[in-house]
Amino acid sequence: METAQIEQILQEALSLQEVHVKGDGSHYEVIAVSEIFDGMSRVKKQQAIYAPLMSHIASNEIHALSIKAYTPDEWARDKKLMSFS
Repeated sequence: METAQIEQILQEALSLQEVHVKGDGSHYEVIAVSEIFDGMSRVKKQQAIYAPLMSHIASNEIHALSIKAYTPDEWARDKKLMSFS
């Protein structure tokens, strides 16, 4: 599965302000940014990202998924500390 496909699925399902996906074919890292995450626990944020991808996880197109979900304010603060390119 291509990273662009994952980005599109998440963008359509969640109306994210930003989504970044990198991976090697079955293992992916997702960074998602949206106001919808405001007030959510870390687990709830991850569940929101997993939900639209479940059929791809079940079919093993996605084997492993690392998720980081941020509000725009959290992202503005944390992206300075990250090296996601």
